[in-house]
Amino acid sequence: MLTGCRKGAVRSALAQHGPAAARAELGRLVDWFGRDHVAVELIDHRLPLDSTTNDQLATMAKELRLPTIVSNNVHYARPEDAVVADTVAAVRARRSGEELEGWRPPSGQAFLRSGMEQRRRFERRYPGAVGRAALLGVEVAFDLQLVAPDLPPFPVPAGHDEMSFLAELTWAGAATRYGTRAESPRAYAQLEHELDVIKALDFPGYFLVVWDVVRFCKESNILCQGRGSAANSAVCYALGICHADPVKWNLLFERFLAPERDGPPDIDIDIESDRREEAIQYVYEKHGRFHAAQVANVITYRAPSATRDAAKALGHSPGQQDAYGKLVDRWGGVAATRQQAAGAIPDDVLDLAARIEDFPRHLGIHSGGMVISKQPVSEIVPVEWATMANRSILQWDKDDCATVGLVKFDLLGLGMLSALHYMVDLVAEHHHTTVDIGKLDLADPAVYDMLCEADAVGVFQVESRAQLATLPRLRPRKFYDLVVEVALIRPGPIQGGSVHPYIRRRRGEEEWQHAHPLLAGSLDRTLGVPLFQEQVMQMAVDVASFTGAEADQLRRAMGAKRSSAKMKALMARFFAGCEANGLDRELATRIFEQIHAFSGYGFPEAHSMSFALLVYASAWFKRYYPAAFCAGLLRAQPMGFYSPQSLVADARRHGVHIREPDINMSLAGATLEPDAESTGGVALRLGLAGIRHLGEAVAEEIVAERDATARTQVSVT
Repeated sequence: MLTGCRKGAVRSALAQHGPAAARAELGRLVDWFGRDHVAVELIDHRLPLDSTTNDQLATMAKELRLPTIVSNNVHYARPEDAVVADTVAAVRARRSGEELEGWRPPSGQAFLRSGMEQRRRFERRYPGAVGRAALLGVEVAFDLQLVAPDLPPFPVPAGHDEMSFLAELTWAGAATRYGTRAESPRAYAQLEHELDVIKALDFPGYFLVVWDVVRFCKESNILCQGRGSAANSAVCYALGICHADPVKWNLLFERFLAPERDGPPDIDIDIESDRREEAIQYVYEKHGRFHAAQVANVITYRAPSATRDAAKALGHSPGQQDAYGKLVDRWGGVAATRQQAAGAIPDDVLDLAARIEDFPRHLGIHSGGMVISKQPVSEIVPVEWATMANRSILQWDKDDCATVGLVKFDLLGLGMLSALHYMVDLVAEHHHTTVDIGKLDLADPAVYDMLCEADAVGVFQVESRAQLATLPRLRPRKFYDLVVEVALIRPGPIQGGSVHPYIRRRRGEEEWQHAHPLLAGSLDRTLGVPLFQEQVMQMAVDVASFTGAEADQLRRAMGAKRSSAKMKALMARFFAGCEANGLDRELATRIFEQIHAFSGYGFPEAHSMSFALLVYASAWFKRYYPAAFCAGLLRAQPMGFYSPQSLVADARRHGVHIREPDINMSLAGATLEPDAESTGGVALRLGLAGIRHLGEAVAEEIVAERDATARTQVSVT
């Protein structure tokens, strides 16, 4: 235990009440922690009283037989960073830098000094204090991997361990998903392979935790589905975590989990946003409040916020702060703004904004990340209560958690799942029809006809202007066309020049052939244009005889965290494999360059497939139940690309009669009412929550009070 800086109990008592009070505080620390675990900290920021204070502290340490150590109360790394620290302090205090004069230390000396400088400044006056600081640093240094926690053991039935129970669940699910082994031998072979990998990597507990969350959601009638690379796994499909069949679509399992993986798999679960909190609280209750917490998200300064806060710290008025923030180039940052808005924003504001751009601004909660640990999470990482009730949050972000080895699960809220659930309920209530969105006919021509006409306002993922412009050109006629549509209109394929070649080939306007017949297996279904990360991996498998695990290594090596040594070894392996398969060096180089260029923007095919299922389901409701479709979207707001007013206008265009909110008739959210002249025989009654300035909570209170009054009147009658 060190005695701390000027805000510490000992120094603070010395400054305010004198040596006797400081000695009492120091004695209290000795009583609490023991003489062998307390050291008196000496700090010199070249302030007028620093030398006197250090002498007094050193005297007390000698009297109480305590060691002294030298530190520097470091607030920033370099002397020139003092201005950044002052700016952040001013923002935190909601004051300008000028208003903080006299409150913050004026010396600018709280930087990280070298051992040599510390020895030169302190050793003669306080012999041994610098050396003891160095020894303390050695003693407290450790590898964060040493605290890597295990998952809590998952409770399994008698006679099982985690792996055998996972296998039993998998085979039971396989019987439902794939039928018998004789009927689907390829699927069962893939399941055996995946279970072997899961066992070798010792990850059965991870899969069981995710399966358990999905089970809870299903039993609680909460819509959910796995997405991302997890949809490449037949085990996840058999367990009911994901709903796209990776065996049918030849998806590469190694994109999700390869034998060489150095961490747990990453399974993202989309949960209907209006009920996600139930799933989060289930995890807390299942594993214990002290063994689960949500992951933090470090919010960093972007150019507009950096400019506004820099102007605030420099004393500019609130109106000027907002004006400067609006002039900033959001995408080009402060550097681009300096060129485009020269003279419009003062140079001192831009200089300071450039210093704090990308600097951490505040701590938020990750969109869905939770960690679960066998030991209390607070023994590994600082934990605090979140502002939302019954939630605790780590003070680390997902990258920090990965460094330490904390296992993260992503429970993500998805508005469209809430909307679909509302649609299912409304159709059941008002049309007396039960809809199972997991069993829809994915080949209904009427649904595709509607999409080909760009009639997709409100439809998941394909409602943007760019998507609406693409649908009539792409003309989707089968489910896989929707998979392509989801992935095609993305920044990566657009920047990579994949969009127009694919559409031209799709429309028969461009002849094409594979650079080599071996590429047919990976690129046939996208007309020779690579669109997905799995295709890049399959290309390496087909032309260079890579294993799936090697292909995933290549994908990772080409990613953001590139390793030149690893890339060199993989390149050699790639060219050797191509040569063995009869490809000349020039062709092999062209294919490698294509893989390399694509790797930066590729989209996971499994993720696109998971989303395509929701595209189709939402389009199906729009085609057959437009009133329920619109009402479901309105109930799930805010979400999607269009405003509630636009959704209502679109419903009117589809023949749905719209009835305004009525204090006596409406519920909090939109609902349906009988109407023989409206499309489908129902009209859409807007909810009270849609009234301007009337929030959902207030609307629900009004409805509850109205219903309670009605019940009382009936009772009296």
